[in-house]
Amino acid sequence: MVKKRQSFSKDFKAKVTLEALREESTIQEIAVKYGVHPNQISQWKAQAIAGMADIFERPNKKSEETRKQEEEKDSLLKTIGEQKVEIDFLKKKYKQIYGYDPIL
Repeated sequence: MVKKRQSFSKDFKAKVTLEALREESTIQEIAVKYGVHPNQISQWKAQAIAGMADIFERPNKKSEETRKQEEEKDSLLKTIGEQKVEIDFLKKKYKQIYGYDPIL
């Protein structure tokens, strides 16, 4: 008989991980209490510690890479706008000089 893989809710994981982080009881005791393998609790604890810094990051702060991409995009859009103005000006002058629209 194949045993179905267990899945836990994020609330349950947080509760067990918080208890493991407090270190008021051993991981083995927590595992017995909640019916979870000790290795799983250790993994959740390691993930919590590794992701702890992300909790304090400002959600509206842009990464350096995103900021550079936006600056490059703005620069390219500015260049395109300048070229469009120049083309429109040259078309107008061409029509004034030769009397008809330029053939493109």
